[in-house]
Amino acid sequence: MADAEVREAVPSDAAEIARIQLTTWRTAYTELLPAEVLNGLDSAAAEQEWQQALTEGPATVLVATEGSWVVGFCAAGPAPEPEVAAANGSMPPDASTVVLVSALLVEPRWGRRGHGGRLLGAMAQRLAATGATRGITWVPEADTASMAFFGSAGWAPDGTVRTLDAGGRPLRELRLSGSLELQFKTS
Repeated sequence: MADAEVREAVPSDAAEIARIQLTTWRTAYTELLPAEVLNGLDSAAAEQEWQQALTEGPATVLVATEGSWVVGFCAAGPAPEPEVAAANGSMPPDASTVVLVSALLVEPRWGRRGHGGRLLGAMAQRLAATGATRGITWVPEADTASMAFFGSAGWAPDGTVRTLDAGGRPLRELRLSGSLELQFKTS
């Protein structure tokens, strides 16, 4: 494998991040999302949203590279209160130090090469250095690959569930939670 690294994303990465996002969703989520939703994803709009995220924040965005190729990305930042609240609406004692990993995707053709672990590890270190203590993320319940990946990092469902409207089809997501002191387990 060529040199693999993780670095902070820059605005010129927006197009590649959008391409990876749409390619990955169209490949990995064919069973989870209706075809019309996947076919309706707009690359120009996605690129514009990533351009805005990279220039205005507040999220941190990292990219994984292999050689000269950008192969994946991770976006995370302070978790909004509604994302941190328990299922009953109460706020946990550590709410102010919880971060939301809003996206972590590796393009499928670059999968199983450690890029996801490097991205999550680098993001966890960066956020812990700012005082964050715990991370959360939302994963479709049927996305067994992502469930297994986050489980290998010690993150687990915390009992909070949400259902999104995915083009007229309900998409049930579980909130996963875990320490930023990652301990990847291998199977």
